[in-house]
Amino acid sequence: MHTMRLVECVPNFSEGRNPATIDAIAAVIREAEGAWLLDVDPGKATNRTVVTFVAEYDHAVDAAFRAIERAASLIDMAAHSGEHARMGATDVCPFVPVRGVTMDECADLARELGRRVGDELGIPVYLYEHAASRKERRNLATIRAGEYEGLEKKLTDPEWQPDFGPARFNPRSGATVIGARKFLIAYNINLNTRSRKLAHDVAMSIREAGRNKRGSDGKFVRDKNGVPVRQPGTLRACKAVGWYIAEYGRAQISMNLTDFDVTPPHVAFDECVRQASARGLRVTGSELVGLIPLEAMLQAGHHYLESQGASPGIPQRDIVETAIQSLGLRELSSFDPAEKIIEYRVAQPGPLIGLPLRDFVDVTSTDAPAPGGGSVAALAGALAGALAAMVANLTIGKKGYGDARDEMMTIAVDGQKLKEEMLRAIDADTQAFDAVLAAMRLPRTTDDESRERARAIEDATKRAIDVPLGVLRRCRDTIGIADAASQRGNANSRSDSGVAALCAWAGAGGALMNVLTNLPGVSDTAYVRDVMNEARNLSGEVNARGKEIIERVVSELEANAAESAS
Repeated sequence: MHTMRLVECVPNFSEGRNPATIDAIAAVIREAEGAWLLDVDPGKATNRTVVTFVAEYDHAVDAAFRAIERAASLIDMAAHSGEHARMGATDVCPFVPVRGVTMDECADLARELGRRVGDELGIPVYLYEHAASRKERRNLATIRAGEYEGLEKKLTDPEWQPDFGPARFNPRSGATVIGARKFLIAYNINLNTRSRKLAHDVAMSIREAGRNKRGSDGKFVRDKNGVPVRQPGTLRACKAVGWYIAEYGRAQISMNLTDFDVTPPHVAFDECVRQASARGLRVTGSELVGLIPLEAMLQAGHHYLESQGASPGIPQRDIVETAIQSLGLRELSSFDPAEKIIEYRVAQPGPLIGLPLRDFVDVTSTDAPAPGGGSVAALAGALAGALAAMVANLTIGKKGYGDARDEMMTIAVDGQKLKEEMLRAIDADTQAFDAVLAAMRLPRTTDDESRERARAIEDATKRAIDVPLGVLRRCRDTIGIADAASQRGNANSRSDSGVAALCAWAGAGGALMNVLTNLPGVSDTAYVRDVMNEARNLSGEVNARGKEIIERVVSELEANAAESAS
C-alpha cells in the first residue's frame, strides 16, 4: 500500500528585510512538484529567513536546489550584514526524516544536493551532522567559524577544502552548509508562576547539559584544572531554559527536543510535572512552537491511554485528541491538528474516502468507472478490521475477561492499523486504474514511443495488481484477528466477530478477482507466476479460516437462540 515518504527541509537564507526577495524564494518552493511550503519566518535584526517545507523523498532535492538557485541570483553576500552567524546566501540547508525515510537516506539527499549546488551553481558546499564527510565537520558552528568574512582565507586551507564545488571564494553567494539531522521539536511547558528563576531551576534540572555541581558547602565543585564539574539533567536530547512571558503572564520552561525518539514531548512533560511538584509548582499546560510529526503525537496519546488503563486501539484522531488534552496544548491558544501536525498539513485525501457513505454507495451504483470492485473490496476489508477492533474494545475492562485483556489490546491496535491501510487502498485502487488508462493514451507513432508506451502500461498494470494484492494480504491478517476476537472476545459481540470474518472473506475474494483480472496485461511471466501463487495461497487461507469462523459463530448463535426458545 503506497504511503508518501516525507522529508522536511529547513533552508536558512541570508535575507530577512526584503519581502520581494523572500517571496521570490518561497515561490519556487511553493511551485515545486511534490513539495509543500509550511512556514516562512523572516527576521529583520538577523537579516535571515528560515523556510520550512516538506517534500516527497524523490522531489526533495529538486525543490531545495531551486530555492538555493533563486537565492544565489537574488542575494549578494558582499552587501549582507546581520546579527546571526552566516557564511552564504543559503547559509544552511538540512534534510530531516519525517515518515518512511531513514537518516542515511537523508544524508544521501544532502550529498546529492551538495553535488548539484557545487557543480551547477559554483558554490562551495560543506556537509554537516549525519552527512558530514569527517568527524570534525559534524558541528555546524565549527564549519561556520570565521563566517563569510573569513571564508576566502578558509578556502585556501587544505583542511577546509569544500566537499563539493570549487575551492575558491564566491563573493556573491559565499558557501552553503548542507546536511541531515533529526527533527527538532520546539516545546514550552507552562507553569503557575511568574518566577523566571523557578522555571530556570526546573530547566537546569531536566536539560541534558544540566548545571554546575555544588558541594555540601554550596560552592561549585571543580576538577583538578579548576573547571566546574557539570551535573547532567534528567532528560537526554533536551535543551532547556526558563523564562517569563509577559504576554501570557506566566513563566515557561522552553525546550528544544533534538531527538524525539530519545525524549518525546510526553516524557518531557511528565518530568516537568514531577520537577515542578517538588518545588511547590504546578504545570498547567504546554505550547508547541511550529510543527510536530504525527508519530510524536501518537506516542503521547498511547502513553496517556495506557496510563488510564484504556485501550489504545481507537481511531487515530481520538489518539491525537487524547495527546492534545493530556499535554494541555490548548491552554494558551487553539491547537488544530490539521495545522500543527506535519503529515496532516500535507495530507491529500482521495476523492472516494472523503465521500459520505450514501454518496459512495450512490456513485458505485452508476456507470462511473470508479469506485469499482477493487475499491469496494478494500472497503469490505476495512470494515472487517474496524469490527475486530470494536469487539476487542468491548472486551477490554469487562468482568470475566481479565485474562484476555492483553490479547484484546493487541487486536484493537492491529485492527485499527489494518483498517487505515485498507481505507487508503480505496482510492489507491482507483488511482492505479487511472494510471493504466493514462498509459494507454500515450502516443505510439514511432517505435521508441511504442516501446515507451508498452513499458508504461506494464508498470501501471503491475501497480493495479499490487494494490488488491496488498488488500488480500491484509484481509488474511484481519481474518486472523477476527478469529481470535470471536473465540476469546466478549460473547455478547460474537455476531460482530462473525460479520468481521464475512467482510474479510468478501474483501479477500474481491481483491483476488481484481488481481486475476489484471494479470493478463503483464508480459513478465515470472511476476505473473509469483503473484498467481501468492494470491491463490492467500485466498485459500482466508476461505478456509473464514468458513470455519462463520460456521462456528452461526452454530453458537443458533444454540443460544434454541436455548432461549425452549
